[in-house]
Amino acid sequence: MVTNITNFGRSGLADWLIQRVTAVIMLAYTLFLLGFFLMNGDLDFVTWKLLFQGTAMRIFSLLALLSIAAHAWIGLWTVATDYIKPTGLRVAFHLVVILALFAYVVWGVQVLWGA
Repeated sequence: MVTNITNFGRSGLADWLIQRVTAVIMLAYTLFLLGFFLMNGDLDFVTWKLLFQGTAMRIFSLLALLSIAAHAWIGLWTVATDYIKPTGLRVAFHLVVILALFAYVVWGVQVLWGA
């Protein structure tokens, strides 16, 4: 049995809701980018740069990035608790996932808001 220590006291309902909300945000972001690509057939660097210079697009991209991280964390936590039975190995896996997701989020923020 998995104890609450590995899931920080969240309930299954909260995880389920976060998974669904983040999936909707990722879908909206994907559909927006797909529509942008279809509307701009001759996409060049200037058009792409202008899209991401807007504050609204940066916020939307950051929201999508945070959604990906939250979605991945819950999914990988679920898989790890289901299939990695030794506690030490599971905790090590969780630490690796946390560090990787943190690094990706920090890197994404630097890309979006950096110079």
